[in-house]
Amino acid sequence: MSNEERECKLIWESTLDAYGTLIEQRLSLFLRQECKDAYTYHDFIGRVYKDITDYTLRRGKRLASCSTLLTYKGFTNYVNDRILDVCTGMELYRHAILVHDDLIDNDELRRGDRTIHAMYSQFDDHYGTGVAVFAGNILGALSSKAIMKSNFTTDKVAKVVTMLNSDFQAVNDSQLLDLLFEHTIPSVDEWYIMASKRAASLFKASLSIGAVLAGASDRDLQLLEEAALHIGYSFDIQDDIIDTFALEEQYGRRPGEDLYKHKKPLHIVYTYKMADRAQLETLERVAHDSSPNSLKIVQNIITDCGALEEAKNHSRMHADAANHLIERTAMNEEAKSFFISLIDYIKESLNWYK
Repeated sequence: MSNEERECKLIWESTLDAYGTLIEQRLSLFLRQECKDAYTYHDFIGRVYKDITDYTLRRGKRLASCSTLLTYKGFTNYVNDRILDVCTGMELYRHAILVHDDLIDNDELRRGDRTIHAMYSQFDDHYGTGVAVFAGNILGALSSKAIMKSNFTTDKVAKVVTMLNSDFQAVNDSQLLDLLFEHTIPSVDEWYIMASKRAASLFKASLSIGAVLAGASDRDLQLLEEAALHIGYSFDIQDDIIDTFALEEQYGRRPGEDLYKHKKPLHIVYTYKMADRAQLETLERVAHDSSPNSLKIVQNIITDCGALEEAKNHSRMHADAANHLIERTAMNEEAKSFFISLIDYIKESLNWYK
């Protein structure tokens, strides 16, 4: 890691640590009360709420909620209880999606501990699936509840709820395409259609909500919406590259998980577009083999045909566009520094994987 990368990482990580702690404190208070109320209803429901609470409070980056908070503070220069309540809602919303993501992807671990459906599979998979579906729905309902109690004006709360509902629809649209692409080979344009409603959509909601609640101008809202899309694209491409190329000790999980599930990140889309016949035949032959040796063969094909570099170039292009747009907003220097350092880190980290 270069000195520039370390400096970028220090800026955005220290900011996330500071504001993430504030959000977690608020989130914990909210969930502990909901858990207490659930136990008065039925012990089993109380247990589910406790597991939802533990799942949500596992240490994470809190990137979505911190983005909302930093955008809000970027225009107001302060943090108050109202925005912390909204950020609580953002975290609950994000984890509602994650519970369902874990289920669809059949992942048994999230941040080093069991996922909700894995916790409740003691009878059979149907039982675990059912609990996870309802648990995710409960988190979605709690998200709206936290936002509704934030004491922002009625019109602002309505805008926030509308924006999250729109993002939730978009996320589900993208998940449908993600499922389809496990069985087909999408074009680059199709990948972008899917990606526009994934991380790009979540970043758009996170930044726009903070800006709307802060009373930002229409010009700044437009700049942030465009920037958020570029951040989301850059982040998605980088995150997918990490999944394929990072070592387990770096990433905390076995590399190549998405490939074993036949997902189609941009670098794989370009591999099918750029690889020669022999490379494609080899790719198809080892596609169902999850051994380290087969993964290395796939990695070499992605690199040798130029697909990895092509995907990196897309991520860098989106990162540069996002930084340019962030600079043009009227946010304060703290907020700009956070987003630009995060974007620069995403961009620079692409150099680690070859």
